[in-house]
Amino acid sequence: MTAQCHRINHVFPSIDKRYLIVVGALLVQSVTIGCMFSYGVFFSYLESEFSWSRTLLSSASSIAFFCMGVLAIVGGRLNDRYGPRQVLMFTGVCTASAYGFMYFLSAPWQLLLIYSILVGVGLSTHDVVTLSTVARWFPRRRGMMSGVVKVGAAFGQITVPLAALAMIGAVGWRSAFLGLGLTALVLLMLAAWLIGIKATIPNTQTAPTAEPAGLDFAEARGTRQLWTLCAMQFLFFGSLTTVPTHIVPHGMDSGMTAVVAASILSAIAASSIAGRLLVGVLVDKIGGRKAFLVCVVPLSLSLLSLVFISNPKFLFGFALFYGFAHGGLFTLVSPLVAEYFGMKAHGVIFGTILFFGTIGGASMPIVTGMIFDAQGSYTVAFIVLALMAVAGMLLAWTLSPPAELRQMQSARG
Repeated sequence: MTAQCHRINHVFPSIDKRYLIVVGALLVQSVTIGCMFSYGVFFSYLESEFSWSRTLLSSASSIAFFCMGVLAIVGGRLNDRYGPRQVLMFTGVCTASAYGFMYFLSAPWQLLLIYSILVGVGLSTHDVVTLSTVARWFPRRRGMMSGVVKVGAAFGQITVPLAALAMIGAVGWRSAFLGLGLTALVLLMLAAWLIGIKATIPNTQTAPTAEPAGLDFAEARGTRQLWTLCAMQFLFFGSLTTVPTHIVPHGMDSGMTAVVAASILSAIAASSIAGRLLVGVLVDKIGGRKAFLVCVVPLSLSLLSLVFISNPKFLFGFALFYGFAHGGLFTLVSPLVAEYFGMKAHGVIFGTILFFGTIGGASMPIVTGMIFDAQGSYTVAFIVLALMAVAGMLLAWTLSPPAELRQMQSARG
């Protein structure tokens, strides 16, 4: 490790090594989320090749998403105990293997059991390990650096599906999957190495302490605040997965062409970048609770506006407000956990909150589809999502740091 640090200092003699950790975290976000979004590009090719239903193809994503939520708790605990490099190397191999395996795909069980589980394992650490690690290294700018890392996710959403589409046109869908997996393997191994670099925190010239301050998981589990945050995550996360799934068909139902309706997603992604960066800065300045309210108010209003929009062109206005909230909400959870529980068990607490979010995230797109099938309209579904966001906002008003953490802070000085 000492020799490795000397090599890093020789190559990067004058920069803050913590920014290499941020680059690694950003790369994990870009590759993992980009690959996940690229799966939709392959839909029509798999459907044509195997005559499989879209329900079957969609189920692969749902299973992966549920696995992600369950395993995020495990990933957070492993990160707290062993650090990020080994954890991300393992899950990086799983991610790369999932897409490389698709070259050999021939049966539904392979898609549902092998691909979905491997993708779920890969996704389980992309947030909880990267953002928890960045939170440890940037105690004064956790929000800002979390926002920078989450920009990587938006970048991956935009670029990787386009790269996958180009590869399909050049070499076919099987070889495109294989190329995606091999590229992911190289980039994720590099990212895991970068995020495991040993640096120092300026002014202290030390690494994060071996025994960081805060509540352990058993103490956090006994607080009202943890379960409030879990409920908040469940309430708003459903809209963050439902809108990207259903906004394109809703736009087409409103009279848009497929190309124009799909461009709504691009507008959401672009606006989410601003949300990730601005909300990250706000978390550091005004605290997590107020920053959450800054996000959830436009989220609630934008969802409610979908009920009243009759001119489909106004959906692009919706996309700007919704995209800002979407990006901000994905950014603020990690620094909010640090603010309310400290860093002692940040990973496992963060993973627990994410697990409850994935319950809403996995179920609400399906519920929304069922409502549309029954009524021929998304109106009721949009109202339900808006009410859930409002309920999350009301819960946020009740938040304050746990008494146990306040006592620890008072005892320190």
